[in-house]
Amino acid sequence: MKKIILSVIMLMGLTFTTQAQDIAKNALGLRLGDNDGFGGEISYQIGLSQNNRLELDLGFRNNNSVDAFKLAGVYQWVWNIDGGFNWYAGVGGGIGSWNDNNLDNNGTFVFGAGDIGIEYGFEEVPILLSLDFRPEIGAVNYYGNNYSSDIALGVRFKF
Repeated sequence: MKKIILSVIMLMGLTFTTQAQDIAKNALGLRLGDNDGFGGEISYQIGLSQNNRLELDLGFRNNNSVDAFKLAGVYQWVWNIDGGFNWYAGVGGGIGSWNDNNLDNNGTFVFGAGDIGIEYGFEEVPILLSLDFRPEIGAVNYYGNNYSSDIALGVRFKF
């Protein structure tokens, strides 16, 4: 019985590890969401290995009351679902700056972030579409209540 269980575990492990995938070596585009007004981010992904990558996002916010920017970096693990479909999860953090135009108040903040999402990479054209959820927890001088999250759509050009 032990041999059967061990054989099944080994077969399952082999099945999950043999699914080859090709994540893009580089991808550049936009990540469009709603993180308390950080609706647009310039997004760059660089493949570090076959299953891992680093995503860097520079977001801007400008409205009647607050002007802000932030830089986020997230290390991601990528798993293939089927063909061009992948799902990914990651951890990271970032830094930013804000200025409240109504109260003459400003500051620099630091945060930790997580990331989980799904993506589809087209084979015919070098486009990568993604949908992800990113929670953020403020560590130093974070604006608002020290927690923020967003759901964003990413459109990137693979190269």
